[in-house]
Amino acid sequence: MPVRSLFATTFYEADIGTPDLLAELEDSSRMFAEEDGAGRAWSRDHGYKGYTSYASLNDLPERNPAFHDLKRLLDKEVKAFAKTAHFDLAKPLKLDSMWVNVLKPGGTHSGHIHPHSIVSGTYYVAVPLGSGALKLEDPRLAMLMAAPGRSDDAPEHLLPFVYAEPAAGRVFLWESWLRHEVMPHSGKGERISISFNYR
Repeated sequence: MPVRSLFATTFYEADIGTPDLLAELEDSSRMFAEEDGAGRAWSRDHGYKGYTSYASLNDLPERNPAFHDLKRLLDKEVKAFAKTAHFDLAKPLKLDSMWVNVLKPGGTHSGHIHPHSIVSGTYYVAVPLGSGALKLEDPRLAMLMAAPGRSDDAPEHLLPFVYAEPAAGRVFLWESWLRHEVMPHSGKGERISISFNYR
């Protein structure tokens, strides 16, 4: 009898951008981290080890040319992701939000999803050695009940968790309902990434 794999979860990975764009994004991200007092206060009050503009700046592509250029690149990748996922869309997905993350050593981000969005992702700008992978969780995990663990030679699509390794210039895209977390940054220096949602 044939065995079929059902209900696949689509995860997209691409290396995009140029060294010049990465340098501009890093400089701009560090500038925001210095000048955005509201973002620093939110990060401090919510135990974020570093800086995020998540709750303070909502117009990065309009505010900064490098982020505008990144948005243009991301639009193309999200369009390709939507095609790969066979989304039936009446109109193209649009960027809904974008924010900077400057994570200090020891920093992490616990498991979460992105409500009210269709596609979420992260673009990596500066990735010191040991920065920490993106951990993706099987969405069925809460319903597996008495299911046994998987053997060491299990294929990736059968694992309960998959770890995606970041690199400077790399973008990860996934459907926004997919639970994920940032593993602890055990390296030296700051890890800089830009997260976003499309809907």
